[in-house]
Formats: sequence, C-alpha cells, structure tokens
Amino acid sequence: MKELQAKGIEVEPVFIDSITGDKYTFFADPDGLPLELVEHV
Repeated sequence: MKELQAKGIEVEPVFIDSITGDKYTFFADPDGLPLELVEHV
C-alpha cells in the first residue's frame, strides 16, 4: 500500500475479515478497473 500511495495511487482503507483475519484493500488500475490486494494470515 505504501508503495502505491507513494506513486499517487489512491488505496481504500484496509479492512480485516472477521472470520479469517485476512487483510483486504482495493485500488483502481490505470483503466479504472478495481484491483484487490489480500494478505492471508
């Protein structure tokens, strides 16, 4: 996330799945399509 933000890319706040504990965030690619980052724990 920090690398994306440093490049001027807007990243949504991280949310944590209450069941798995996985962390998620979303951002848009250059065409405006949504992309998801997931950190599995």
